[in-house]
Amino acid sequence: MTKSKKATLLDVAKTAKVSKSTVSQYLNQRYEYMSAETKMRIEQTIKALEYQPNFIARSLKQKTTATIGVIVANLLHRFSTEITRAIEDYCHVHDYHVIVCNTDEDPSKEKKYIDMLKAKQVDGLIIVPTCQNDEVYRQLVNEHYPVVFLDRKVENLPVHTVVMDNIHSSYTCTSHLISQGHKDIAIITPPLNISTRSERIQGYKAALQDHGIGFDPLYVRSVNISEVTRQLEELFQTKKPPSALLAGNDLVLMEILPYLLKNNIRIPDELAVAVIDDVNFADFVSPPLTTFKHPAVEMANKAAELMLGQIKSRELPDTGSNVISFKGKLQVRKSCGA
Repeated sequence: MTKSKKATLLDVAKTAKVSKSTVSQYLNQRYEYMSAETKMRIEQTIKALEYQPNFIARSLKQKTTATIGVIVANLLHRFSTEITRAIEDYCHVHDYHVIVCNTDEDPSKEKKYIDMLKAKQVDGLIIVPTCQNDEVYRQLVNEHYPVVFLDRKVENLPVHTVVMDNIHSSYTCTSHLISQGHKDIAIITPPLNISTRSERIQGYKAALQDHGIGFDPLYVRSVNISEVTRQLEELFQTKKPPSALLAGNDLVLMEILPYLLKNNIRIPDELAVAVIDDVNFADFVSPPLTTFKHPAVEMANKAAELMLGQIKSRELPDTGSNVISFKGKLQVRKSCGA
């Protein structure tokens, strides 16, 4: 055949001296009953003829696009970057493609992306939910659409959910600050409209209680990122400013550090600082920052595993507990004291 003519499946089969079904089995990686010699001959023929499979036709026939959608809340988070990369790596190994969407914590954007991805007939969705689209989530469940929630819980839905133990994370960080002699410990988080943030407040309170330290609501601030600087100003103007500060995530930390630098507040001499997240520069600032590293890659791999398993089985998880929780580890550095 001439090179100007686009090779077909039939051309590959004739040239390799096998049936069309054998070529199809090769393309779908079903090698169980295929000899090594046949497999090599088909591979060499595909290369020689420059055959390009018709993925659209295959998708229609197999009723799958071999594509999943990943919807994250904010790509500025290091956690979001880590999980999307890990999911893409996992799916690549299993011959699945990934489309990534970013909601900026906006439920209306989240709904649009869910609708768009469904229209593109992706096989399933891994979502870091805004937790403000209950009807949309419930519709996915009712349609038996493969869904996995990652990082955040949505109550009363039979959906596989992969999270970190945020109570443990915050409890560990707060306990470490207490072990360094601090009692006046403030915490700043984004608004408590999702499970991760409210759980981090729970862990903070539990650590204070277990160490016999009274809870002061003035030391708890849950605000939009744009309001963090103003909250810091208020905290340091109180009669008893905190001696330690716990940042609820990496974006909060990114507001705290410039404020402290601008106001010549020395870490840890005047203020101990820890963050319930990990940051790339933790070892390179002075002093190095105490952080809490969450197992983002392991969580993402588990979410991808659950997703591909659900796509293949087309079965919803049981109505019982579907939450898989991971624990992270405190990375002790010098920002909390010696």
